Amino acid sequence: MTTAPAEAQISLLRHKQFALYWLTRIISTGGYQVISVAIQWEVYQLTGSALLLGVIGGILWIPVIIGTFVIGHVADHYDRRAVIRICQIAKALGAAILLAAAYFGFMSVGVIYAVVLIVGTGRAFEGPTLHTIPASIMPQEVLSRAIAAGSTAQQMGQVGGPFLGGLLLLWGANFVYAVCLVLFLLGAVFISLVEIKRPAKLKKTITLESAFAGITYIWNRPIIFGAVMLDLAAVLLGGVTALLPIFAQDILHAGPFGFGMLRASPAIGAILMGIVLANVQIDRHAGRIMVGAVVVYGLATAIFGFSTWIWLSMFMLAITGAADSVSVVVRHSLVQTRTPNEMLGRVMAVNSTFTGTTSNLGQLESGAVAALLGAGPAVVLGGIGATICALAWIKLFPDFWRVQSVIPEK
Repeated sequence: MTTAPAEAQISLLRHKQFALYWLTRIISTGGYQVISVAIQWEVYQLTGSALLLGVIGGILWIPVIIGTFVIGHVADHYDRRAVIRICQIAKALGAAILLAAAYFGFMSVGVIYAVVLIVGTGRAFEGPTLHTIPASIMPQEVLSRAIAAGSTAQQMGQVGGPFLGGLLLLWGANFVYAVCLVLFLLGAVFISLVEIKRPAKLKKTITLESAFAGITYIWNRPIIFGAVMLDLAAVLLGGVTALLPIFAQDILHAGPFGFGMLRASPAIGAILMGIVLANVQIDRHAGRIMVGAVVVYGLATAIFGFSTWIWLSMFMLAITGAADSVSVVVRHSLVQTRTPNEMLGRVMAVNSTFTGTTSNLGQLESGAVAALLGAGPAVVLGGIGATICALAWIKLFPDFWRVQSVIPEK
């Protein structure tokens, strides 16, 4: 990695369109984290079940896998701002339902799961579409920095959201959901103000060729395929999010605010790393950097599984966040700089489907394993598995291992 050249040293947040996009990501992610903290905590308080916590991930998996092909087509052929705006409104609807349930006293696991499906559907369409925006508003010479800054904005939401969610739970769930409702509506306003210079093509009929174009494109490019599959393996095996309420209450005895701190810890590490990545260009050993990051991610996850001290647990989670930030920036940069803008939505949808689906299935898997073995052993085994997968990638994807710069040579 090297410091970005002088001509690329523009202030990203002085670019009006990027600043609006950046604020949208903070607000949207922060609101999602706040509502997720409240949902996870309430499910565990209602049921005391690791498996039912994992079911949340299974429900989030449904809209991602069903919408795999539709999501990318929508992102490429409709106004991307409108897509994101509708997703924000859908999440606001979910918050409104939970607010009514908490206020009128009909909260139940069934109601929560229904809202998870609504919010998850909005998140499934929003995620890959948001990732296409930087390539539409920023010059390519600063694209990796813009992606890193966008990732930092997301991590800022992931830091502030859990802290805020844990704090607001002290005032009651209805207050939590009211705040989420406001945040999602603000997100809809901010994304509406973004002006895209290279908009997606409008309203083209979906076909099988169009639907499968993203998968075909990734499959035929070993560098992109290797990056996406490595992230898939790491997230599937090494995720701990679903089990954090158990660690907070039963292992670390930290309560709801401690749960919020644990949820925020990965994002603290990620935001610190994101600040570094927003000011450097990865032009050497990109493949090796990503593999190394996943190894660190897996080892830190395993240590977290052994920990009974909250500060050590938070530190290990922060390391996982920093390592994941490196992985995300390398992967997204490799994908976005090697994909034509007219099909970027479909490629990013497949990318998000692979990583998002495995994240959600990883929650279900970790909940099931924890129900059998306990939360600690489940996390330790997952972290070791992620480390082994990363080392195996050196042999399985040699082209990816040898790639140098995230920006392809001309």
